Amino acid sequence: MTVLAATGDTWGISSPAFLGLYLLAALVTVAGTLVHRSRILAGQRGLAADQLGPQQVAYLNGGDQVAVLTALGGLRGSGAVGVRPDRLLTVGGQLPSGVTPLDQAVYHAARRNLRSRDLGRDEWVGRALTELREGLQRQGLALSPDQRRSARRGSRVLFGLLALGMFRTIAGLSNGRPVGFLVIALVAVAGAALLLGRVPWRTRAADAALRDLRRRNAHLAPASAPAYATYGPAGAAMGVALFGAASLWALDPGFAEQAEIQRQATASSGGASCGGGSSCGGGSSDGGGGGGGCGGGGCGG
Repeated sequence: MTVLAATGDTWGISSPAFLGLYLLAALVTVAGTLVHRSRILAGQRGLAADQLGPQQVAYLNGGDQVAVLTALGGLRGSGAVGVRPDRLLTVGGQLPSGVTPLDQAVYHAARRNLRSRDLGRDEWVGRALTELREGLQRQGLALSPDQRRSARRGSRVLFGLLALGMFRTIAGLSNGRPVGFLVIALVAVAGAALLLGRVPWRTRAADAALRDLRRRNAHLAPASAPAYATYGPAGAAMGVALFGAASLWALDPGFAEQAEIQRQATASSGGASCGGGSSCGGGSSDGGGGGGGCGGGGCGG
């Protein structure tokens, strides 16, 4: 009978042995991935938050849309752009000194009487946003596509282990072997793979800079009723960068209404679209640590 049981092992590997090797592979993959992700997501240390301009802050805080609104807010604060009764943007004066490529692109779009909601689709604005994003990537504040793909490698390995475990489960059931603990391990591996597949687009250094800037510029929050005329165009732009379209409404509600600016604030913690600079949930997975021993009614197929 002992010989018959041994020869009946699925794939020639006993259920306890397969489960142990499977969990070990999953744990090693998760541990290695967390270390690798931590290095990628660290970003550039020692970066002073005051080195960042409003549009850089806006992009880190909310991406393209908030960066465009920040440029629009700064230009409106300097009187360079306005809005017509038909809700089309227009120019109201010359560009101020020290403008960025995004300022120039938005001003050019206003000269062509685009609507505010169409700015993100403008070719010139798109090129300026690409330049802004690539600059943040070079500074170690935003992740490049290659870095994000690299951070996802562990997730792909776990999905491969998940497929292997599913094949083993099917084979074990066909062979009349217990698979209960293996199924539990598969659920844990699937959860780890999904969590590690979520990769933020900004680094922990960017998160730290944003926290510092929000603390130092709390007076620009719309709830504080800031006097934007006192802080000038730069202050208005930073308010929009940190607190979103609500700041543009506080700056000039007539302009915001006519320009059809959506009245909303950006997320204060950057959690949307996995934007936080942490491991974005990946740190909570243990790669199928549940499973314990291999007695009773189920094991590794």
